[in-house]
Amino acid sequence: MTHALVSILVAGIFCQWLAWRFRLPAIVLLAACGLLLGPITGLIEPSVDFGPGLTGITSLFVAIILFEGGLNLQFHELRETAQVTRRLTSIGVLLAWGIGIAVAHFVGGLSWGVASLLGAILVVTGPTVIMPLLKHAKLNRRTASYLKWEGIINDPIGVLLAVLVYQYLLYSGEGPALQSIFASLASAVATSIVLGGGIAYGLGHSFRKGWIPEYLKAPSIIACVLAVYALSDLVQHESGLLATTLMGVVMGNMGLRSLDEMRRFKEYITLILVSFLFVVLTASLTKTALQSIHWQLVAMVFGFVFVVRPLAVFLATIRTDCSWQDRLLIAWIAPRGVVAAASAGAFAPALIDAGFEDAQYLVPAVFMLIFATIIAHGFSLGPLTKLLKLGSPGKGRILIVGASPWTIELAIALKNVNQEVVLVDTEWGRLQSARQQGIDTWFGEVLSDMADEAMALDNIYTVLAATGNSHYNSMVCNHFAPHLGRHRVFQPYDSGSERNKRVVSETRRGITAFSGNITFAELWTRMIRGWSIRKTVITDTYSEKDFLAKLADDAIRLAIIPENGKLEWLSQTTRKLQTGDTVISFVPPESKEPELAGSDPMKSDPSKPEPKKPGPDNDITPKLPA
Repeated sequence: MTHALVSILVAGIFCQWLAWRFRLPAIVLLAACGLLLGPITGLIEPSVDFGPGLTGITSLFVAIILFEGGLNLQFHELRETAQVTRRLTSIGVLLAWGIGIAVAHFVGGLSWGVASLLGAILVVTGPTVIMPLLKHAKLNRRTASYLKWEGIINDPIGVLLAVLVYQYLLYSGEGPALQSIFASLASAVATSIVLGGGIAYGLGHSFRKGWIPEYLKAPSIIACVLAVYALSDLVQHESGLLATTLMGVVMGNMGLRSLDEMRRFKEYITLILVSFLFVVLTASLTKTALQSIHWQLVAMVFGFVFVVRPLAVFLATIRTDCSWQDRLLIAWIAPRGVVAAASAGAFAPALIDAGFEDAQYLVPAVFMLIFATIIAHGFSLGPLTKLLKLGSPGKGRILIVGASPWTIELAIALKNVNQEVVLVDTEWGRLQSARQQGIDTWFGEVLSDMADEAMALDNIYTVLAATGNSHYNSMVCNHFAPHLGRHRVFQPYDSGSERNKRVVSETRRGITAFSGNITFAELWTRMIRGWSIRKTVITDTYSEKDFLAKLADDAIRLAIIPENGKLEWLSQTTRKLQTGDTVISFVPPESKEPELAGSDPMKSDPSKPEPKKPGPDNDITPKLPA
């Protein structure tokens, strides 16, 4: 078991890295890895390696994943998507179930009972697949919210619906089955509200009162999630997933101070669990199950992909504010994941024993749909997002925090070289000049909840925190680092870096920006003295050596913009310049560096600079008013 566990974890994380490195959907690689380790090579046999406890472990892992998904469901997102989300998670579920039953029976050849169970299992669009795909595709916030809310809410609903159908099939000959089903449904909902919502509120209240120390908060959450799942399952079978999802939603919207740290911890755990579960579940497929696939099952899978989902979504979203582009994308994107696979594996054996012979097709049918959807939707979501113009605004934005004469000049300079910049400040008046120059601005506190809701801050890929307060700059960098990466958050040099008692530690601040040790105050002072921001294009006839030879000794190199690439802030350790790079520099009035602003670098030779001419053509940024 040890070797199997280590192999699965290592292979899963390696697949995640490959997906990040080559910009591929991680779920596709995880599924392929499971097939390779399982039925193809036989290196891993989860049912043998882990024994009967695998089912319980899988259920607990899914509960943690759903809780983490619930933490990410913010009510402020629901304000924009409430109508569509309600339709998708109510009418949409019933339509998908009903149409799915018809397709499973008439196309797949399954009995009405097994078709009803399969239709219930396949109404889910699991967050284990949706969340990685959303990160990869970079959808705009509104469209992503539709898919995220639907995926996380429908998972427990689908499982609960499948449990009710399963109970009806097994006990339909023993008295009032429908009455028993409705009683089970009421019990599941009540249990979820009392246990999931109640424990979430109690835990959050304990955090606020300081009854639980910081180092025990994340472990306490894990323990409580598992306890809620187990207790709910004791009261009402399979109600645990609904309870843990509700627990996550409640805690995620309580405004807890430690929530960001706990959410990051949960994301790390979830990443490991998703990697483990997908490899294990695909490796669990047997050759017998694969050999049982016939043409009717294949046709049924096509029916679920091209008929059931699109028809259910289009009917459910009639007369809503959902655009036709959103409806088309939502109708196509419906990948199934861990919950569907685990449900099929749990229900099929009991139904076969109860005399439903065609229940043997549940597992291969569900896995066929899982593979078909994660491959088709995983590779098509990105191109479809671009085709329907539903991506986050812009090709990638630069966020500059702090509006000052120097940062405004920098923002204008970057805009003039086709970079998309958003300038943020808490003072409306300081943003006025930037707005007049056509710079995108956002008025407010960048660390507030309102900033997280702002569409204007979507698609940020790098941050420069350049206010006069070095400690605040560090806070901003630490806020964005988990989302963007530590290598993409920058702030100016702190003049007290050598007096460690007065400055923020290097490990708790952004990367020191620019080629020289220059503070924010000094940048502003030099600009008042006539310094300006210039661009220089490196060409075949004007190399890095030529550029450095003509650059003033005290000039500061700010950033590099690769040809057809994104801006890279310079630091004291930077790469060599290449042909096609545009260098943004902060130079003194008498700089030897040639003026290239406003010129076509393909038509002018930088090695032969033209004489300096007065006027705005000499500088890509405006001078300060007297």
